[in-house]
Amino acid sequence: MDPSHPKPSWLERLGALLLREPEDREQLVELLHSAYERNLLDADALSMIEGVLQVSETQVRDIMVPRSQMEVVDINETPDQFIPLVIQSGHSRFPMVDRDKDEVVGILLAKDLLRYYAGEEEFNVREMLRPAVFVPESKRLNVLLRDFRANRNHMAIVVDEYGGVAGLVTIEDVLEQIVGEIEDEHDFDEVEDSIVRDLSGHYRVKATTEIEDFNAVLGTEFSDEDFDTVGGLVIAHFGRLPKRGEQVTVGGLRFLVLRADSRRLHTLLVEKLKTEEAAA
Repeated sequence: MDPSHPKPSWLERLGALLLREPEDREQLVELLHSAYERNLLDADALSMIEGVLQVSETQVRDIMVPRSQMEVVDINETPDQFIPLVIQSGHSRFPMVDRDKDEVVGILLAKDLLRYYAGEEEFNVREMLRPAVFVPESKRLNVLLRDFRANRNHMAIVVDEYGGVAGLVTIEDVLEQIVGEIEDEHDFDEVEDSIVRDLSGHYRVKATTEIEDFNAVLGTEFSDEDFDTVGGLVIAHFGRLPKRGEQVTVGGLRFLVLRADSRRLHTLLVEKLKTEEAAA
């Protein structure tokens, strides 16, 4: 090789490939896949670029935590009453409401509760609330991400066309559309604890849990001939990849999607139904 003509970098090679000037987004995606097949991009890079393209077309309503699944704190409760919820959920931020989810008065940061444990005499929850940010369901994720960065917010309350609270969205929800699932210290281990029973008697189950292991714990008899994992079973009954907050009843169990992104199903909440509920 001529030392005066060094080998072009992968970015230069990718740029040369894109000089074919795709006429629409579909052609651009085809070029990106072609670059992947030529080893100009690895699988992670291709996935993230596709995620970035998708974010510009996705609306907040598509990824928000629905109103029914929002974990909120009532400002009329004492810290002793709501702190157990804060500890159990493991979230870092909570919408604080005045008796009703439509009455969001601010955002409570869990770390601010350290002042309560420190025995601060003038502890006042209302004074430590951060302002709540409200966004419409139709807002594009790329615009929301820009607003999050500019305003240094990590959570927004989603409102419908009538001004009622429809759900909430966090900066992590948006970033996961680009880089995939972001696990933190509160997500149970990838290998161990695939099935965890919570205080209410429900089960948090990783979608990758094998059917055989699920049957052993839940006492069910699902067949593993067509599906190897619980996620495969649930997706088959939906007939598509479900979104967070959606639920389906299978074999006397209610499966609620806790975590899912545009690519795969991650975590489910499984509830054993009473006989009359299962028959309904």
